[in-house]
Amino acid sequence: MSYYKKIIVAIDFNAEHENVIKRALSVCQSPDDLSLVYVSMPVIYIQPFLYGAEYNSISDFEAVGIATKRLEEIADKFGINNKNVHVKTGDIPDEIKQIANENEADLIVIGTHGRSGIKILLGSTANAVLHGVKQDVLAVRMHES
Repeated sequence: MSYYKKIIVAIDFNAEHENVIKRALSVCQSPDDLSLVYVSMPVIYIQPFLYGAEYNSISDFEAVGIATKRLEEIADKFGINNKNVHVKTGDIPDEIKQIANENEADLIVIGTHGRSGIKILLGSTANAVLHGVKQDVLAVRMHES
């Protein structure tokens, strides 16, 4: 069996990411072949949705620090080197593509729940990542809890 050598695994903390990581581990030789990626939207993107809600200001820098710690804990659980943990702030699909290119990945693994209309087969993020990448993309179906 041929294995992928460099795999980017896009993580969503609010979804079933463990199954996505397990699927990625099944197509590589070693956990060292995997890099975990988490991308958060900039605070400025979500502030309009917080109108009327109590809001404790957190900077993008602080959000990256919190996400990095959480992603490192996930990496430790699966035996993935913390050097292979990437946390970015920005447009989620664009950042995933950029990290994949920078790391010369040959596979992007992303979870999908595909709940919406036209994008019934893929979620919107998975669909956006799929288009315009040179890497193979493995969309792992996540089941509703």
